[in-house]
Amino acid sequence: MMNRSLLPTLLLLLLIFSASDELMGRTAEARVCKSQSHHFHGTCLSNHNCAVVCRTEGFSGGDCVGFRRRCFCTRHC
Repeated sequence: MMNRSLLPTLLLLLLIFSASDELMGRTAEARVCKSQSHHFHGTCLSNHNCAVVCRTEGFSGGDCVGFRRRCFCTRHC
C-alpha cells in the first residue's frame, strides 16, 4: 500500500507534466511543398539521386513519385 505522503506527490507530478504539455502547445508538423525537378532527366529510379539533383536546385530533398517515376523536389512551405 502506498504511503499517504507519496500519493499527493505523485498526483502533483502528474499535474505538472500534463500542464507543461498544454503550455508548450502541440508541435505542428511543417507542410512539405513539392515541385517537379527541372534538371533531373529520365526515369527516376533512385530517391538518393533525385534528392542530390534537387539540392543543386536549392530544395531540401527529393523523391521519386508516381507510376511514371518522376523526380519531385521537396522543401518546407
